[in-house]
Amino acid sequence: MQKSRSHFYVVNLIKECVHMKNYLLTSIAANYKMQRMALEIAENLINDTRPLILIGIKNSGMVIAEKMQVLLKPYFNNLLLLQLHINKQNPTEISLPNTTNLNDTNIIIIDDVANSGRTMLYALKPLLDYKPNSIQTLVLVERMHKLFPIKPDYVGISIATTQQDHIQVEVENGEVLGAYLTNNKA
Repeated sequence: MQKSRSHFYVVNLIKECVHMKNYLLTSIAANYKMQRMALEIAENLINDTRPLILIGIKNSGMVIAEKMQVLLKPYFNNLLLLQLHINKQNPTEISLPNTTNLNDTNIIIIDDVANSGRTMLYALKPLLDYKPNSIQTLVLVERMHKLFPIKPDYVGISIATTQQDHIQVEVENGEVLGAYLTNNKA
């Protein structure tokens, strides 16, 4: 079956649009950043025998948390991964599995992008019912427009952007494909 010229035009247009994304991180670079952050965590916590709890914020944050769990497994015997459900538009709706005692543990909250700091701040809310040894934060991409007092402890890449810019981390089938910048100017 012969394909029409319009089919080839559409396919080429789609390919051009994909290449027009302003990538900050490729898949390879994102994996390198996660490996580096895992080594930083191991260096900081390797002598601490308390459990290490990774809390991934649903969707992209959870994919990054799963990758970090694999990278940290050689360094920590007592490593647990939990998923935090949070509505990023209405962050007061938060749920964390309450089957785990988080007292006297080291916790790392993981998300894809730190923008205003709101999601990370609200992610701390369910942890207030416990007395962990430490709570740290990890993001693949940090933006410089903090509205809330959150400074990630582990950062893959830090980017200065305009208020109109938006950073999207692409994930598919449990893999980080990259991160790119879009502009939301009207």
